[in-house]
Amino acid sequence: MGVFPMIPILNAKNFDAAIAELSARDADLGRVVDDFGAPTMRARSPGFATLVLLILEQQVSLASAEATYRRLSELAGEVSAGRILDFDDEALRSVGLSRQKTRYVRVLAQTVVDGDLDVEALAGHDDEMVRAALVRITGIGVWTANIYLLSALARPDVWPANDLALAVAAHEIKGLGARPDAKTLDEMGEAWRPYRAVAARILWHYYLNTKRNKGGGG
Repeated sequence: MGVFPMIPILNAKNFDAAIAELSARDADLGRVVDDFGAPTMRARSPGFATLVLLILEQQVSLASAEATYRRLSELAGEVSAGRILDFDDEALRSVGLSRQKTRYVRVLAQTVVDGDLDVEALAGHDDEMVRAALVRITGIGVWTANIYLLSALARPDVWPANDLALAVAAHEIKGLGARPDAKTLDEMGEAWRPYRAVAARILWHYYLNTKRNKGGGG
């Protein structure tokens, strides 16, 4: 038994059920599923390496972040806290990390090595405890913590209200007069509890499909 045995997580079965429920409850989300099919439940492996990738994804395209992460992996052999600390700043920057992200990744690695963050233990804590443990680390803000909860820990009701793609998608599917800010998007998300993470995936699914259809990259 885990420390928190009642922590809900998404799996293939309840993910599909949540999509069906949200589609029935919200016609606009249902229309996205009708037009583009259901999103897949893509999951990332929990752990230090995924936190590093999320840091790299901050304020850049996913393709750019993945390319930098790939070069970092080739340099280090494995993206672990111990291996990151084996390299100086110049080596990390040589594979594409900015000065700021070099600092963030190094701080995260040192926090893990010092025992101030047990990444593996995060899965046993509730959303608020995970968020609190992560955001105290320099370079990890609420967005990064929420995306980790959603994509690596498969939590069903995480809502990254400051995500730009969510704002764009919500603006379009709801026919809003202006793109919603984080506060407005947070309020909109209340209608999709307790499956806000699934609603987010539907909105991202819309964003990616319409961006592709409009000829966008990424």
